[in-house]
Amino acid sequence: MVTRNFTGFSFPITNSKQSPIMSLARQNYHSEVEAAVNKQINIELYASYVYLSMSFYFDRDDVALPNIAKFFKNQSDEEREHATELMRVQNLRGGRVVLQDIQKPDKDEWGTALKAFEAALALEKFNNESLLKLHSTAGNHNDAHLTDFIEEKYLDEQVKSINEFARIVANLKRVGPGVGEYVFDKEHFSD
Repeated sequence: MVTRNFTGFSFPITNSKQSPIMSLARQNYHSEVEAAVNKQINIELYASYVYLSMSFYFDRDDVALPNIAKFFKNQSDEEREHATELMRVQNLRGGRVVLQDIQKPDKDEWGTALKAFEAALALEKFNNESLLKLHSTAGNHNDAHLTDFIEEKYLDEQVKSINEFARIVANLKRVGPGVGEYVFDKEHFSD
């Protein structure tokens, strides 16, 4: 180790070829939990990407369901904020944010509002399952902070989102495509 003297104090200078310095804030933060948080960040960003795709699909002039477009835009923003919150937690705990490639949505054409909301419901359930796995991983490593964070910030909200999407799917099945979707867009999502 090399030291440099600045104004009477000696500071150790690390060799940049050595392994990265561990965070001084890191405590009871298992590498498996850290990796699971990075995976969840990717899932949240993927969900944001899918909802953004849906938003701009329903905003097209030939689809023209502006309130559904606005709803999915808000969902996209919310999922991106979830990813940002997880990144903040990762840094707070002394972990490292390792961003991964965000998978492209499975489709660009979402079809009817019913088809899009069925896909969104499946995505919310997938996200919830992933959060439950993250919670379990944190619990297996006695990470009380992360399990509490997930319970407080995510799990209740996910269950409510799943319920909301299920109700929207049920109502869209009742009203049908075309005029039914148009009326649903105007009535259900009105400000």
